[in-house]
Amino acid sequence: MEDLIIDYSDAEVLRKELVVLKHVNFRLSKGEFVYFIGKVGSGKSSLLKTMYAEVPVNSGEARAFEFDLLKLKAKRVHLLRRKIGIVFQDFQLLTDRSVHENLLFVLKATGWKDKQLMEERIEKVLGMVNMANKSYKMPHELSGGEQQRIAIARALLNEPDLILADEPTGNLDPETGTRIVEMLHQIAADNKTAVIMATHNLALTEQFPAKIYRIEDKRLICLSENPQEIKTQEDIEE
Repeated sequence: MEDLIIDYSDAEVLRKELVVLKHVNFRLSKGEFVYFIGKVGSGKSSLLKTMYAEVPVNSGEARAFEFDLLKLKAKRVHLLRRKIGIVFQDFQLLTDRSVHENLLFVLKATGWKDKQLMEERIEKVLGMVNMANKSYKMPHELSGGEQQRIAIARALLNEPDLILADEPTGNLDPETGTRIVEMLHQIAADNKTAVIMATHNLALTEQFPAKIYRIEDKRLICLSENPQEIKTQEDIEE
């Protein structure tokens, strides 16, 4: 399938020599939106981190785009990461510089040279997250929701084929979190950008339906294929 961008088969993930996930089977196509749900510490973040080669896959098969994650050399990791945008729970903006400078830093770090093209790209991604008039602001001058919008804009800078959103609403109030998830769905629909969102908020998955995978007992279970596995919010709380 030419639109397939992530393909895991019987993959095993270790951290500090301990098995975090085993027998992982997962496929993701371009433009697809999926949720990873599960308790804190269940392995959601670890699985996301394998996709940009921060956590290794120990065995089985695992591919991201054209890269074999079990054989990927360190000198080629940056090529993989150019295809992926990452949105963190705690925003991870550089606090000593403005929104514009945060985004410019990323462009320079990923090899952009042309000043005009960089300015145009910054203007475009800020417009995509409705933050075009906030480029001069410092992070501390923004609300949590605004900071997360900037983090999403940062993830979009290099026109990624995949966005990994790791608990992007975890530090936000429910109303703001809802708007962030709605925005991620819109980005997937408008740009054919695949999105994997890790969360333990079942209300959001009900409000914005998509395929759901639950991580429990070191296994990844597709709930659309195993509806008997669906549990309540209380079952996946911290």
